[in-house]
Amino acid sequence: MKYSKLFGKTIKETPKDATLVSHQLLYRAGFIRESVAGRYYFLPLGLRVHEKIQQIIRQEMNKAGAQEMTTPVLHPKHLWEETNRTNSVGFELMSIKDRQEMEFVLGGTAEEMLVDLVRKFQISYKDLPFNLYQFSTKFRDEARARGGLLRLREFVMKDAYSFHTSEEDFKKEYESMKATYTRIFQHLGLKTDIVESDNGYIGGEYCHEFVVESEIGESRYLTDNEGYSAHEDVAVFEFENKNLDEEEKQMVEVDAVRGPTMEDGVKLHNLPLWQQMKDLMMVDENGNFILAVIRGDLEVNEVKLAHVAKAYRLRHATVEEIRELGSEPGFISPVGLSDRVKVVGDLSLRTIKNAYTGANKKHKDLLNVNIDKDYKVDIEADIALAKAGYISKNHKPLIAKKGIEVGNIFQLGFHYSSKMTGANFRDNDGLEKPYYMGCYGIGLARTLATIVEKFSDEKGIIWPKAVAPFKVHLIGLDLEGESVKGKAERICNLLQAEDIEVLFDDRIDTSAGAKFADSDLIGIPCRVVVSKKTEGDKLEIKKRSEKETQFISLKELIDMLK
Repeated sequence: MKYSKLFGKTIKETPKDATLVSHQLLYRAGFIRESVAGRYYFLPLGLRVHEKIQQIIRQEMNKAGAQEMTTPVLHPKHLWEETNRTNSVGFELMSIKDRQEMEFVLGGTAEEMLVDLVRKFQISYKDLPFNLYQFSTKFRDEARARGGLLRLREFVMKDAYSFHTSEEDFKKEYESMKATYTRIFQHLGLKTDIVESDNGYIGGEYCHEFVVESEIGESRYLTDNEGYSAHEDVAVFEFENKNLDEEEKQMVEVDAVRGPTMEDGVKLHNLPLWQQMKDLMMVDENGNFILAVIRGDLEVNEVKLAHVAKAYRLRHATVEEIRELGSEPGFISPVGLSDRVKVVGDLSLRTIKNAYTGANKKHKDLLNVNIDKDYKVDIEADIALAKAGYISKNHKPLIAKKGIEVGNIFQLGFHYSSKMTGANFRDNDGLEKPYYMGCYGIGLARTLATIVEKFSDEKGIIWPKAVAPFKVHLIGLDLEGESVKGKAERICNLLQAEDIEVLFDDRIDTSAGAKFADSDLIGIPCRVVVSKKTEGDKLEIKKRSEKETQFISLKELIDMLK
């Protein structure tokens, strides 16, 4: 490819909103341009990288036994209504009608489509398991697109869906996909942490994210560097037992002229924060009241709380709502509370005795409050927010990290097959049973941007060989002379004959400094210079990742590249 003919040249300016390195460099180097917020053109250079990422993913998925296919971009809305995801997804669905007034949604994921496809066939246990994958455009009506390619409203995803007879069979594929994803990202030059994560709007009981550690990432996770890594939304830790050797005392109500905060309670009663009960009144999407109760020195993890309470969305109750329940803000307690409230107690409540809390009356507190004896909980579960320094299940301190999520794998179980009519297979006992499912996604544009975030310097991008748009950036200097021009063109043709991809900077009216700066910005792994100085069969070679240049022959260059 001659650079003089390439559509999308380098520029010096960057968009005002381009705060991330990947956004700035991909824009300046001529890989992308924005259409509207969250939607991008991939220019020829960018598309070459995007396609190489896609091909690496395809090769590894095929090696793992998955089968590629495609689904329509428009999803019949009634499929999403069948699983109630029109009401429960974590992003706004974009909908459209055709001339027959049939409603469709622009798919953010494709679980319903794949289940609908598979249920059109007479599947038996002999046909299972199988894993179907595609590269398809996804639509997410994000409230805030940001970071160039890192948070988009329209992007290509590799999404895969596996179908099984049982959870045991699914677990084999889940581990296979873990290994497959690890290989994919290794080929792309990315080191990933496999992080336990929230399953979010896709459904299922558990999932893992593949996260590349980076300070600009939105994934916040905790790790003990001993094999445990988990997103802060789901991370668990060991609770420290506090005063379990104390005898349980008789609960008493006392005057408590204090402010509404936890610190006010500590000062008034001169007791430790951990002995206080923290009470958080929430309301779900159906108007149901949920009281989260936890040890005072811990915080409620609202994602965990939503899961155990089986709520799609939670909000904090208003002052008026709390008072309507017969309680008082700042003095809420599970003791004697209205039966309209579902009480969710954290496991940490088992680590303390003789706690203190509000009495559901202004300026009244309860002392010596004990679980089971003085109050009951409707649900007892881990709803605590893990933090750096807490102790992991491996008995090691947790360390807080940030990173970019480049892929995820989900356990779906029967979540979709149980909701969609006829999503069954015939087992060896002759009975119809729902499929057990998993799903597996990689965002290609996000992965591309992450590579740039990890492989760049002050001069530009440094592409790993596997995804570079070209293998060689051939720069011709002194091209006014026919001998140098002829040699450069001959070198270009010989390299291409060896299936080595070449971007040939054939511009005559551009200085050597400008050409070198463009080469550094674009980031192709190997720069080859042909000029008056490269007499005979020698070529001036410089690797983008190194400072030194060397002079070698064309044969030596080809051997090195291959």
